[in-house]
Amino acid sequence: MSEESLADRFGTYQRRFDRLDATIAAYMDRWGMPVLRAAVAVVFVWFGALKVFGVSPAGELVAATVYVVPPELFVPVLGVWEVLIGISLLYRPLIRVGIFLLVFQLPGTFLPLILVPEAVYVTFPYALTVEGQYIIKNLVIIGAALVIGGTVREDT
Repeated sequence: MSEESLADRFGTYQRRFDRLDATIAAYMDRWGMPVLRAAVAVVFVWFGALKVFGVSPAGELVAATVYVVPPELFVPVLGVWEVLIGISLLYRPLIRVGIFLLVFQLPGTFLPLILVPEAVYVTFPYALTVEGQYIIKNLVIIGAALVIGGTVREDT
């Protein structure tokens, strides 16, 4: 095979790859934000509902963290708050409301790292329990909220 035909063949494959790559990127651009909003909403609605119905595995941790309010009151109220966040993220005109509610909810999720370290660390400060990992994953939700919030002025 000549050097020229190899270059032609490589160029053809590269053009095909570029078209495929552009198609995939356009698909991801089109669906990324709706899927991100829905995914974060599902997490908040689901986890919040578990608190409302008293079956959340995080209920005890929340109760141990916020010990100044009776857990039988605070945990379900927090659950309703989280469900409202999720619903707000699903309905575009309410995204600002959802982000506003998130601003007050998310900092509290990190309190166990300070107030209940025995529940979140196997070895302080790096080895986390499952509960600690559950808390740290909220960093991803913060990032997602920033991305979602950055879209509120778009006309789509």
